[in-house]
Amino acid sequence: MESTVRGTIEMTAAMTIVGTIGWFVVMSGQPVMDVVFWRCAFGAVALLITCAALGLLRGRLTLRIVAIAALGGAAIVINWLLLFSAFSRASISIATAVYNTQPFMLVGFGALFFGERLTLAKLTWLGIAFAGMLLIVQTGPDAGVGSGITGTDYVIGIVMALGAAFFWAVAAIVAKKLKGTPPHLIALIQVCVGVVMLAPFANLSHLPADAWSWAMLATLGVVHTGLVYILMYAAIQKLPTHLQGSLSFIYPVVAILVDVMAFGHRLHPAQLVGAAAILIAAAGMNLGWTLWRAKSPAESPQAVK
Repeated sequence: MESTVRGTIEMTAAMTIVGTIGWFVVMSGQPVMDVVFWRCAFGAVALLITCAALGLLRGRLTLRIVAIAALGGAAIVINWLLLFSAFSRASISIATAVYNTQPFMLVGFGALFFGERLTLAKLTWLGIAFAGMLLIVQTGPDAGVGSGITGTDYVIGIVMALGAAFFWAVAAIVAKKLKGTPPHLIALIQVCVGVVMLAPFANLSHLPADAWSWAMLATLGVVHTGLVYILMYAAIQKLPTHLQGSLSFIYPVVAILVDVMAFGHRLHPAQLVGAAAILIAAAGMNLGWTLWRAKSPAESPQAVK
């Protein structure tokens, strides 16, 4: 019980921290490409220290592990680029809600590449999430009073958030090939890949000139990447899957609250309903909820004499 309580605290802390990431991205005042580059750079330092302290750098790396983790790292970096770009186009709230279609991307991959069966319950949750998506898209950006978001930007932001969810699912599928590899080590390889990928495109000739921007970027790397990975993976070792899934929904709730409190973005009622539909459907998919009660043997037609 003590282990479960500790894991719950760790997972809650990790998801709460992740929920604030949009604020740090926006307040850094830097182009998205630079934000992701420095997140990877600072994150690499934090994770390298962690892996060295845990003795994970000795005798664990093989060419296969590095190659597979690097592939997942490329997907993770693209995921960050798309999600962070979506924040300024569709608002943090909407982008985060749409981003939480990740479980449905995973289900689609499972059906296409691993022959996993699509059950009626999964299809039902998918339909509810899709309905929520339609509500969000059709409402338009005018719900964000004073946001300055145009209709075209809004749609592009939603598409970017969907793309981010897609690449997150790709990274999750790739990670399945690394079962048994310490997750901190996987994360270290991934952020190192991000540094190499983005270095040619980051604006390194004109670095941030103020301490505030550096503080925001360092926090994204050290706290939102290094510390979050440590907390999250420590919690995963202690918690049952259903509790992990439940606590993961702290992230979108915190993100929406931050968007409302920090930036004054108010969602239109239809957008609220759409976001709630997506989050409830994602929770139902993750936690295996059903919308109907299975008939008992006594209630089945064959049982009637």
